[in-house]
Amino acid sequence: MGRITGRSDDMIILRGVNLFPSQIEEIALRIPELSPHFQLELTRPEGQRMDQLTVKIERRDAVTVEQGTTAARTLQEQIKIHVGSSCAVDVVEPGSLERSNGKLRRIYDLRPRRRVQ
Repeated sequence: MGRITGRSDDMIILRGVNLFPSQIEEIALRIPELSPHFQLELTRPEGQRMDQLTVKIERRDAVTVEQGTTAARTLQEQIKIHVGSSCAVDVVEPGSLERSNGKLRRIYDLRPRRRVQ
């Protein structure tokens, strides 16, 4: 039996690749400039058929904006290598992402809903 990587209700399928938020967290924790606080935003730009993933992640307090930008490129490359799908990475200010008292919401699906007729 293979290794369990996450809850199936947390899994998203991005461009044919199964992706768990825990995979992003594992990669981000290897980059010392980035904090473990992140959100995944799924969008579908108008006129495009493919979904796009943006990882919003906080930089650590002692890290400059320039160091955060370098860390974002590193995270983007590591996600492409280990997960197999490309994404955008947006490094935000420390403390700017939502914190949760209960189950933490990591995935924000902002794709337009299809109307069933």
